Amino acid sequence: MCESARVNENWENRVTAAWATFDDYPEERAHEFRALIDALVAELPEDSPLGPFEQACAWDSTGHSDKAVPLYREALARGLSEVSRYKGRRAKIQLSSSLRNIGEAEEGVKLLTPELLAPSDELDDAVRAALALCLSSLGRDREGLSLVLGALAAHLPRYQRSMANYARALVDPED
Repeated sequence: MCESARVNENWENRVTAAWATFDDYPEERAHEFRALIDALVAELPEDSPLGPFEQACAWDSTGHSDKAVPLYREALARGLSEVSRYKGRRAKIQLSSSLRNIGEAEEGVKLLTPELLAPSDELDDAVRAALALCLSSLGRDREGLSLVLGALAAHLPRYQRSMANYARALVDPED
């Protein structure tokens, strides 16, 4: 393993450890948590997409979607998805949620809809949940409910086929 890989793994471990302490920071100390993340980001190369991603997550998690949105966009523009497909997908989910929070749900729908066709991973249900919220914010509740029921169906001990059929019927009544 080369030195930069060890440094990156060390950095990722410290970021993970920082996030593990998130609940230790009540709202009045949220700025301290963001400062912790900022200090870790300061260690990265200036053009790293990981920096704005982690900062966006920190702003978002402390209730500031408006400050998170431009940072998520920056991380994606810098190639976050190429550095980490998983973090790129997380950024799209979180950006869509933040966009909905600031009244830009339509942009969230445009960002997440292609993710329905992306290679499957553990974030599939989160994509559907965030997309369902964006759709609901646009008054498209049946489409949102269809996504949520479809995602839920796979986790049920019984009725998977019935719930999947009901989910499809919500958006295609001829089913």
